[in-house]
Amino acid sequence: MSKRASDFRYNTGETQVPWAAVGEDYNAHDVMEVIKFMMQGSGDAYENALDAVRTQIFNLDKLSSPPGKLSLGSRVEQAEADVDSYLGTSGALFVTNATAGFEIAYKYANLGPGDEVIVPAITFIATIAYPLAVGAKLVFADLDPRTLNMDPADVARKITPRTKMIVPVHLGGYPVDMDPIMELAKAHDLVVLEDGAHAFGAKYKGRRIGTIGHFTGFSLHEVKNCTSFGEGGILTTTVEEFRPYLKEARFFGADFTRKIPNWIYDVVAMPGKYGPFAAGNASTTEIQAVGLSQQVARYDRILAERRSVAEYVTGRLSSCSAILPQDMGGYEDVEPSFHLYQLQIDPDKAGGDIQALKTKLEEKGVTQIPHFGPLYDFDILRTFGYDGKAIAATCPVCEEVFNHRFTHLPLYPLSKAQVDYMCDAILASVEELQQGK
Repeated sequence: MSKRASDFRYNTGETQVPWAAVGEDYNAHDVMEVIKFMMQGSGDAYENALDAVRTQIFNLDKLSSPPGKLSLGSRVEQAEADVDSYLGTSGALFVTNATAGFEIAYKYANLGPGDEVIVPAITFIATIAYPLAVGAKLVFADLDPRTLNMDPADVARKITPRTKMIVPVHLGGYPVDMDPIMELAKAHDLVVLEDGAHAFGAKYKGRRIGTIGHFTGFSLHEVKNCTSFGEGGILTTTVEEFRPYLKEARFFGADFTRKIPNWIYDVVAMPGKYGPFAAGNASTTEIQAVGLSQQVARYDRILAERRSVAEYVTGRLSSCSAILPQDMGGYEDVEPSFHLYQLQIDPDKAGGDIQALKTKLEEKGVTQIPHFGPLYDFDILRTFGYDGKAIAATCPVCEEVFNHRFTHLPLYPLSKAQVDYMCDAILASVEELQQGK
């Protein structure tokens, strides 16, 4: 869309007194600091190479001009198009982080005090931050003992007339069994928000995560499979009537296709499921978008490498009957993203529970941790009036697997020697437990 010279957001066209879109341009010195941060090193050879780069950067500076926009520009639009192409979605929204995407979905559902949201017993606090903030009631669903995801049968038991949303979390990138979840949502007219923070690129029955639930939020945080220079998120929706409003929902509802008198835009309310809501600010930068596009372009290779390592580890660990290694696909046509590798044991066969195994692995230098804990054990839930012990009694599988059966292992980027050492350490540690050592 063309911009007039008088439009203060862009310094374009002929004007005698411009108003720059960027308050202070970054220069060659700044670029060098970014290069030094992104490509760290030490020693004479490194410093010599850095000096050579510095010379070229300063030469380039004399021939170039700075970008005219640093946020929500053409690179953000391109990154969103790249994500749509990869996921098979339409209108993907690039936001500051997954939590900001979740908030838009919660607002669409007009979530408020007294409304109930069914969430899995184990997830990250970001999943439930908005419901807590607005006074909604969290209802914790127990876990499927094999996948550690939300158990659809327990979800069905915990739906009440006050239930407004179901929030399945694809823990470790392993897809939740979504068909029964969507059937429940349709039967009870509920909004489904998929927490796909770990699941970018995962598939369920031939469909990419992001194309099933009413909304899906992905994380691009620095530890995820796909990142955008440290932080970021993607929100997708299958709600056709809301999709045209996604871009406006990112930035206060500002509508630049409309104007109020004597001004250059209008601000509109977002249409929620039961009434309008006010949008917030989740603007993303052009630099983040450049990083995202680059990673999406090579994401098939990233997924293939993660799957390859997971398959190898499963093959190695399957030799021990006390170990329940990561399932490659627990039901028809499931393709995890393998963000984390799920390791379970049978305590009776292993000669001890997961806590004993974790201690041995720590002693051997193998990093592992059950990535999230039961939410109902955190102080914030007690502060908000939740009875952790009473909730735990309704989630017996969660209590059992978390305390006695499972942990998560890293997958990427590990060398073959590191993967072999990890497998050897796990097998040796189980053998030690079985021998009472």
